[in-house]
Amino acid sequence: MEAVTSAVEKVKGFIDSLFHRRENSYSRNPIEILKRLQRESFSEQMKQRDRLDKVERLLSFYKLSKGSPFQEASTHVRAEVDVLGAVLMMGGIDQRHADALDRAEVRTGIHTRFTFETTMRQNDTLVADFVACQEGGKNVGNISGRSLSLAKLSYVANIGDWFYAIAVPVGAQCRDFDIARNYSHKAKGLTTISSLDPPLLSQHNGGAIGFTVRKSNVVASLAQSVSGLGVQLGSDGIGHCLSTFGQVVCQLSRGVNLSLVGLHQVPKSLNHRVSLRPLTIPIGFLKQRKASENSVGASASSLGTNTQEIVSTGSIALKLETELDENAKVGGWFEMQNSNSNLRWAVSISDIFNEDLGWGVTFSGMRDGSKGWNQYQLESFLDLCLGKRFSLKLGTSYVADGDAQIPALMLRCIWSL
Repeated sequence: MEAVTSAVEKVKGFIDSLFHRRENSYSRNPIEILKRLQRESFSEQMKQRDRLDKVERLLSFYKLSKGSPFQEASTHVRAEVDVLGAVLMMGGIDQRHADALDRAEVRTGIHTRFTFETTMRQNDTLVADFVACQEGGKNVGNISGRSLSLAKLSYVANIGDWFYAIAVPVGAQCRDFDIARNYSHKAKGLTTISSLDPPLLSQHNGGAIGFTVRKSNVVASLAQSVSGLGVQLGSDGIGHCLSTFGQVVCQLSRGVNLSLVGLHQVPKSLNHRVSLRPLTIPIGFLKQRKASENSVGASASSLGTNTQEIVSTGSIALKLETELDENAKVGGWFEMQNSNSNLRWAVSISDIFNEDLGWGVTFSGMRDGSKGWNQYQLESFLDLCLGKRFSLKLGTSYVADGDAQIPALMLRCIWSL
């Protein structure tokens, strides 16, 4: 019996040792090890993926519940310091010379501009300009300054590749609707006349809204603005001015652009001396009925007086610009005002987009049809670019305004940050 029991124990031990060896052989097999690791890593990956899905769902819910157009916006800040000085090469300066310099738009002084540009919805742009300046007044020796304040607020919505909607509630200018042109400090001369653009484009129009359409080689712009809210018009009321601006730019050939610009202004007056808050625009669709015929007659006489004093005005300008090469440009423009038959014109040639040294020459004139006097102005300057952010312009200017003749040496420094 003991022999049978020992034999059974030996058989069991042999079978156990056989299975143990087989398991050890499987555990030492590289293929089996890789399969086991693959199964374990796959299970871990599935767990991590489930966790990431939960986090993404939470983030998407948070964005939808607290979304904002500024959430993914990036803001770029630019600064520019513009200093313009003049040395008058003459003696015996009086008010006639000061008025002549003012009509020639020689704006000496220090101007500082901070621009905050925010890109929203990938293609839209929100721009806010803050300006501080110190410039000379109209009287000789009079210097006035202005602290840092909001000068312009604009929003450009890019609707497709051919349509732009522009809103400028504060500090609108006609040039704001010229999407095709990039205005930089390189395009600035010594004065506004030498900037290759008619003064109409630099005119301030308060708040404006408009659109620009681009198709092939033609760019058209149309805008409506309101300015002068709270300005005294005549002796019976405080009014504002409604302006309509239009521009068509046609590219005749490569490097040759022809622009037609028009501005129509209609002053409006209020019947009573009232003071309105900013961005409050009276349209006048509804009118109150007068209580008596006497009040109607008085109001009619008052309106008749205002009608004689307030007349709509209009300006039209034509500009032709040609590129000689990558940097040199030849351009000319003339601007006509129908209110007083004023005519302004300028012809210029410049090479100001060179990286190292540029130059420019401008000959301009103005004729006042109502007063019968002429003004002529000749400018020339050299543009020294000291790096990409600093520009130094040295030049001369000669203004002949009736009997007043003013030669001057001018210096302009522009520092961009």
